[in-house]
Amino acid sequence: MEAGYIDGNALFRMDSRAWRIAVHQSEDDDLAYTGYEVANAEGLAQMTERLRQAGVTVSPGDAALAKRRGVIDLISFVDPFGLTVELYYGATEVFEQPFVSTTGVSGFVTGNQGLGHIVRCVPDALKTLEFYTKILGFEMSDIVDLTLGPDMKIPLYFLHCNERHHTLAIAAIPVPKKIHHFMLETLSMDDVGFAYDRLGLDNVITTTLGKHTNDHMFSFYSKTPSGIEVEFGWGARTVDGTWAVTRHNTVSIWGHKPVGRAE
Repeated sequence: MEAGYIDGNALFRMDSRAWRIAVHQSEDDDLAYTGYEVANAEGLAQMTERLRQAGVTVSPGDAALAKRRGVIDLISFVDPFGLTVELYYGATEVFEQPFVSTTGVSGFVTGNQGLGHIVRCVPDALKTLEFYTKILGFEMSDIVDLTLGPDMKIPLYFLHCNERHHTLAIAAIPVPKKIHHFMLETLSMDDVGFAYDRLGLDNVITTTLGKHTNDHMFSFYSKTPSGIEVEFGWGARTVDGTWAVTRHNTVSIWGHKPVGRAE
């Protein structure tokens, strides 16, 4: 659902938040930044100090940036391989303007699970893993060994910071973008099926429907205009305090087979 424009940038809604996704006019056709929420001013101050103690340069957000983001306050910094990360609190809610999908999607799994997840592609996965776990406090969910060819596998590291199975995955995969894909989780299996049919008409689907081994997500992948992929799914399992880290030898239980790529 389109939420309007700020300074020429398109904003999109998924729930009661004023916006979840922003599309900026830029010569850099890539992910510009990602945001993670803390509870309050005290939490933001604690994370600021934690980052500075670790030697990370932190930039406080000014009033103009906070207004553009629709939050009370925020800070920003850069991860080890150039992705701007923002921590914020006090996001704007618009309960008086109910979310209504223009394509009939019944809704998305957000709330305390946030927007969804991203898969961060970096030259050094272990360095990035240390940054997000040791400094930012993410926790490991599991590791999946991705097969790239005969006798060639690389580990994918899946991290959580709330009850969503993973909010961030890290992979040492050489791609031209900062992320391979982002994921949106719907409230209904039918939402996924209808989207699969719609996008199939536009020849932008990149995998068949499938079910992942680690989070059990039922989903498919599609190409966006930028070349970054979007995973559209339903039914993922969540983590809690009893979760134990596991390892998987393959990405999917079934499906997620490559299909013809759109140019």
